[in-house]
Amino acid sequence: MTKQEKVDFVIETLNRIYPQIPIPLDHKDPYTLLIAVLLSAQSTDVRVNKITPLLFEIADNPYDMVKLTVEEIREIIKPVGLSPMKAKGIHGLSKMMIEKYNGQVPANYEALESFPAVGHKTASVVMSQAFNVPAFPVDTHIHRLMYRWGFTNGKNVVQTEKDAKRLFPIDLWNTLHLQIIWYGRQYSPARGWNLEKDIITKTIGRKTVINDYLKKKRR
Repeated sequence: MTKQEKVDFVIETLNRIYPQIPIPLDHKDPYTLLIAVLLSAQSTDVRVNKITPLLFEIADNPYDMVKLTVEEIREIIKPVGLSPMKAKGIHGLSKMMIEKYNGQVPANYEALESFPAVGHKTASVVMSQAFNVPAFPVDTHIHRLMYRWGFTNGKNVVQTEKDAKRLFPIDLWNTLHLQIIWYGRQYSPARGWNLEKDIITKTIGRKTVINDYLKKKRR
């Protein structure tokens, strides 16, 4: 199979498995999405979706958020982990949004990445899901699968994002990155991986990855 045939196989398979693709984090507008994505760093979407209703009931916009102290925010978001840094970030970005952007989430990377606790991946998710700008946010699932499928050398997420954008058509990025995340969770996880259920890796996967898997199985 050529690389292009492998890419086509991935797109066809994901479209078949996920014709409709749900957004993993519950939100109602760009601001609540930004906060939910920030909270999801090194946490699970399930946990974040349990905590955000409690936070958004009190403050679902930057004007209400800055009325809370960093400590009060931290108390609510504690279960998602890294709460001191995240609480400081949420308070800081809300204040900055009011001062610089009239309380609106700016629709550009530079502005988003200038906010405290907001990195490129968080900005990419907001650009993609809130503003429908083509983006390819790379999380741990995408990073792992792009390597397993032989589409990147897997050295870092920056390289993985470049490779994904080079390989996949721009009009598919916003849907495709979500399809890969769901596929990674359901069929190609880091732990408890069953190659037999992982049709994509089984068909086009990197030979060394498949051989390592089979070796471990034989032990």
